[in-house]
Amino acid sequence: MSVIDLSHLTKDYGHGRGVFDINISVNEGECYGFLGPNGAGKTTSIRHLMGFSKPQSGSTAVCGKDSWKHAAELQNTVGYLPGEIALPSGITGSAFLDMMKKMRHLTDDSFLKKLLERFELDPNMDTKRMSLGVKRKLAIVTAFMHDPEILILDEPTSGLDPIMQQTFIDYILEEKKRGKTIFLSSHIFHEVDATCDRIAIIKDGKIVSEFVAEQLKKESDKIYRITVRDNDSFERLKKLDYNFSSVNEKKLRARVRIKEEQLGGLISDISTLNVEDFHEFPFTLEDYFMKFYKEDKTFEGVRQ
Repeated sequence: MSVIDLSHLTKDYGHGRGVFDINISVNEGECYGFLGPNGAGKTTSIRHLMGFSKPQSGSTAVCGKDSWKHAAELQNTVGYLPGEIALPSGITGSAFLDMMKKMRHLTDDSFLKKLLERFELDPNMDTKRMSLGVKRKLAIVTAFMHDPEILILDEPTSGLDPIMQQTFIDYILEEKKRGKTIFLSSHIFHEVDATCDRIAIIKDGKIVSEFVAEQLKKESDKIYRITVRDNDSFERLKKLDYNFSSVNEKKLRARVRIKEEQLGGLISDISTLNVEDFHEFPFTLEDYFMKFYKEDKTFEGVRQ
């Protein structure tokens, strides 16, 4: 059953900015990854999904309810983690959590205490003095404190150190096992690859690919690095009829991208060369992603 829906969502801010005819459906109990660099349209999509903005055309819905029409209800029940954290100044983190508890009518704070311990957060500090990482942890705890069934997370680990990023990933995997429905936007490949069942890649406000994560790993091309010992072998290697993803003249080395059924032919073709090393590299989510962004010099994705 579909829990989160974006149907032909369009919001054109002009000059190629915005989102254009976005279609996404997230099933109950599924973790859906929304992958793209900053400025690609991830946050715009999520703001419409949360009911903060009205679509120019198309619609967004959670549990069958239109996000714009039911914004107040949605924002009070869904676990939402914004990409940019804006906390009220002049209060402590504890006071902020107390305020959120009252808004959500929470009387039992046992789950909240577990979250504070899990994410190693001491909220007894003025929000103005908090580092970006502490603010992010406070936002995470706030998003999860009412144990919501639906989580909408925008760049959730931005500002966290690597250890805390892994803590977050482990927590999301546990939430998946509990049956939570999760919509997670990110530009961090490891985060998406480790948690998501299905993934969409967004570029310039348009979805350019949507796929099942496990299927990508099964069907992807294979990449092999071949190193030879002499220039003659290297020149012969370069003339072979394969897709070379990189060639290193100095190291007499090249990377070849092939289909699995081509492997036997490749081994046969290089058997006459003076080969020093033959090494396989697993095809990754990042490799697939860069097919769409390889000409875009502005991409600053995190390579982890």
